[in-house]
Amino acid sequence: MMKNNNQEEILMINLKNALQSLASIKKVDEYGMFQMTYFGDYGFDEFLKVGAKSDAEIEAFMSKHLFSDISLDIKGAGCTAFIARNSKNEVLFCRNFDFPYSPSVQLFTSPGTGYASVSTVNLMYLGFNQDYLPSGLDINSFATVISPYLPMDGANEKGVAIAILGVPEAAPPFDENKVTINTTAAIRLVLDKATDIDEAIKLLKQYNLYFSYGITFQLFIADASGKSVIINYYDNDIKVTESLIASNFIPYNGLNIPEGGDEFERYDRVKEALEANGGVLSENQAIDLLIEVASKKAKGLQWSVVHNLSTMEGIIFAGGKRDNLINFSIKGNLT
Repeated sequence: MMKNNNQEEILMINLKNALQSLASIKKVDEYGMFQMTYFGDYGFDEFLKVGAKSDAEIEAFMSKHLFSDISLDIKGAGCTAFIARNSKNEVLFCRNFDFPYSPSVQLFTSPGTGYASVSTVNLMYLGFNQDYLPSGLDINSFATVISPYLPMDGANEKGVAIAILGVPEAAPPFDENKVTINTTAAIRLVLDKATDIDEAIKLLKQYNLYFSYGITFQLFIADASGKSVIINYYDNDIKVTESLIASNFIPYNGLNIPEGGDEFERYDRVKEALEANGGVLSENQAIDLLIEVASKKAKGLQWSVVHNLSTMEGIIFAGGKRDNLINFSIKGNLT
């Protein structure tokens, strides 16, 4: 009986946290960009003990622990990411999410057993669209409570940033003695637990990885030291390639396997800009470059974000338009 009482108490706390989180939702751009603070624990440590070998298992976990009965629909995207330094020698992590129209939420989290972070979630994966958007403390918004499990990119208080980019193929290793997680859970793992790139890689190697709906990705990771790497799951192994730029092709060992869009053109333009400026860009220059390298074949630039990994501040904007630059701070938006 005591165990059941404890379980009921945990469920009530989780429900209270979910409702408080929903109440924090605010629209920050009419394009369909929102911000939300997740209050309390979202059960990620518990999830890491059991993991999930399929989207159905993830959905079941969320339904039981986060009160959200949803069906995930995760698709690939054409994206560009790079790092630079500003005139103060601060490290900037810059990222475009190129995709057909998708509302988004910038999510602030501060789990008791992990690091504070800010991440961006594609709300289309939760069933939202231009005509159906979250509206705060409302039953129609409830799916947003699982946002901690669906980050596309983000940075944490230790200055570690990560983003996923679609690639044409991937073949991760598998160890039956390891827990299996999906790609977005791998991003959450790095945001919640990693203090630098080396630790991020070590963490990723502790888990098997599967790709939701068979859509394959690579990971671009950077830290406050200015180091950045691309992680490819290739040839049944985890391959690490040092690079300042990532686009939608597999760079490991010079293979340069393309997705079949304009990935090389975007990569080359970023490389040209970085080389012309000695790797130094102001935040405004980084924003201009992100807008310039929006994918012409992805049918839309949904959001762009510049994380300052030295100050834990940043700028995000929607739709490739710089007329509404939204400033944020990882610590400043958490309570």
